[in-house]
Amino acid sequence: MSFAENYITSAKLEFERYKAYGDKTFGQLSEEELFWKPTDTDNSIAIIVKHIAGNMLSRWTNFLAEDGEKSWRNRDDEFEKPPKTGKEILQLWEKGWACLFDALNTINDSNFSTSIQIRDQNHTIPEAINRQLAHYASHVGQIVYLGKLLKKDDWISPTIPKGQSKAFNQKMFGQNS
Repeated sequence: MSFAENYITSAKLEFERYKAYGDKTFGQLSEEELFWKPTDTDNSIAIIVKHIAGNMLSRWTNFLAEDGEKSWRNRDDEFEKPPKTGKEILQLWEKGWACLFDALNTINDSNFSTSIQIRDQNHTIPEAINRQLAHYASHVGQIVYLGKLLKKDDWISPTIPKGQSKAFNQKMFGQNS
């Protein structure tokens, strides 16, 4: 496996991990909870999803040939007027991730060294991927945290639950308790 193939495979696994954290959070929440926000100045999960999807669609549509900040994107609008239903939220979520994964699937040894633009700044493909991976991870963390705040004692962690690291490690290393 070439460096490019290995890097892209690794990046996809990390993006899939963060998507799964969001999916596991959505699975625990009611439609009403997707629109909840701690204060009037905070973002709801619905708004965060609208922003992530807007970013993904802008960054990954024709990313090898066009600047990642598309003229049709209105970033400020992403933080206003959330989608109207839980179904719309999940559709945006899936649409954004599909755009990302479709784009990653076009990267190969022949185009891996292509310089791409984000806001008129040159990026290598790994730089652009790392930038977006960090961005999406931070927002998925916000989604997970809001889910935890909402569910309180009923929260089911999408990662290793608090106090369960030893049992998890024993399982990973094939050890019996």
